[in-house]
Amino acid sequence: MTTVHANTPRDALARLETLVLMSGIDLPVKAIRQQIAGAINIFCQLNRLRDGSRRVSSITEITGMEGETITMQEIFVFESEGAGPDGKIIGQFKPTGIRPKILDRMFSMGLQLPAEIQSLFPDPRMMAQR
Repeated sequence: MTTVHANTPRDALARLETLVLMSGIDLPVKAIRQQIAGAINIFCQLNRLRDGSRRVSSITEITGMEGETITMQEIFVFESEGAGPDGKIIGQFKPTGIRPKILDRMFSMGLQLPAEIQSLFPDPRMMAQR
């Protein structure tokens, strides 16, 4: 786990690519992108909201490569519902409805996922046993 300062997960990928290019090692851009896509699974994006608080604004998964482009899908997103009487932002973190590809790997590893995640994305092996 690490941090990268960027405005979006896509910007973070561009920043990582630029850092590799600045190293002086002569690698093709496609090779750099393949290494990045193979090394990173999830981006957890935090943003500062207009009330000054910081919140997780999205969780985005790296899904692979299409040609020379790293493919991503947003899994969860924070939806603001306005501000409370004290000015604090009110909202909910909601699933986008896209099933994360990493879940199958997590299930096969036998990792225990929180009940909230299991209810949203049940283990397909358990569904087949019913």
